[in-house]
Amino acid sequence: MPNTYSQLYIQIVFAVKGRKSFIKEPFREELQKYMSGIIAEKKQKLYAIYCMPDHTHIFVSMKPDMAISDLVRDIKANLSSFVKEKEFVNEFAWQTGFGAFSYSKSQASTVVNYVLNQPQHHKKKTFKEEYIEFLQKFEIEYDEKYLFEFYD
Repeated sequence: MPNTYSQLYIQIVFAVKGRKSFIKEPFREELQKYMSGIIAEKKQKLYAIYCMPDHTHIFVSMKPDMAISDLVRDIKANLSSFVKEKEFVNEFAWQTGFGAFSYSKSQASTVVNYVLNQPQHHKKKTFKEEYIEFLQKFEIEYDEKYLFEFYD
């Protein structure tokens, strides 16, 4: 019986509710490791992750038996519980929604570098500029009133 073979590279972006800078440097790596564990538990392959103080970028290779929205839901729910349990932040929550952008294998190393170099990237560009640039680059129609809460 034939198997299913695929190669689906996805960059996922989501933001902290109210765009508050809740993800602090002292526990950023611990959050990233916890997210890595969730992704591995869901049998998806993580290539890069970086939590900025108010948003997160994840670059994964996904199997076709899992919906992107299910993975994001599980990451957000589990991470919110983890943050509260560890008492990193009292009122932590994620905004609803996310961005998901697909790439080819030939683009993978560029995307990994992009994700891992978020602090340098955001010295030049705000999160809003970055996110809208993604939407335009990928020719995604959007209504600005339904984007993340931007306070830049």
